[in-house]
Amino acid sequence: MSKKVKQEQFPRFRLMARIEHIILLLSFTMLAVTGLPQKYPEAQISLSTIDLFGGIQQIRVFHRYFAFFLVLGTVYHLFTSTYRLFVKRERMRVLPRIKDVWDLRDWVLHNLGFKAEPPKMTKFNFGEKFEYWAVVWGTAIMVLTGFVLWNPIAVTNFLPGQVIPASKAAHGGEAVLAVTSVLIWHLYNVLFKHFNPSMWTGRLPRHQMEEEHMYELERLEAGGDPWPGAALSAPEHRKRNFLIASVILGALAFAVLVYLFTFEETAITTIPQVTREVFTPLATPVP
Repeated sequence: MSKKVKQEQFPRFRLMARIEHIILLLSFTMLAVTGLPQKYPEAQISLSTIDLFGGIQQIRVFHRYFAFFLVLGTVYHLFTSTYRLFVKRERMRVLPRIKDVWDLRDWVLHNLGFKAEPPKMTKFNFGEKFEYWAVVWGTAIMVLTGFVLWNPIAVTNFLPGQVIPASKAAHGGEAVLAVTSVLIWHLYNVLFKHFNPSMWTGRLPRHQMEEEHMYELERLEAGGDPWPGAALSAPEHRKRNFLIASVILGALAFAVLVYLFTFEETAITTIPQVTREVFTPLATPVP
């Protein structure tokens, strides 16, 4: 029986992609846990969470550490994507295509009962592509606005002061949108609709392939390569050049990130605290 189950598993994600998912899962979760209490500080659960992390100053420090972790994961994703595209010359199958529009149309018609058969979708269906690019767009917004909020003094040397409250609104709004999307859309599709183990095992059962990636299933069963282009051995000079460039650029990127995340303290700590005695007259008793 176990042999039959094993034969019905199809390749879905490689190790690098699964590592990227773990980094994103951990950083996103902890950013939400440490960030939302700051957006809604009057809620009792927010107060309890802030106390759990040691107070408002400490939870802000934790939030920034996890932001740094998220940016490192983003840089790692850029490097792995570059390796697949320019060294192994694989196709970027997560790019939107016109087929995704027709798949969305046919999927809606099928669920409404107007089409008997669901669309045959590719390795990344329209929903997964939308979710991927939403993560890319959302991460860009969060990183840019987070940098503004982290370094308000440096930013306002070049931009008007209104950018600070605007960034705060965008940062908090995008955070709520992202958390809501994950809870309603992503978790439903990977946990409740059916358990999707592919981000942990790298493989997907046949019945889920048939439902969500039938076009990819037919291609694999016809002898297609799970990673188009990857079967061809990349020339050694491309691997060597990528290794040299990635070491240099990786070290440079890390140094730049450390500098950007540490070069300024907030106005709260850079402005000296002025302490003085304040005279408070005693209240005059009413006769």
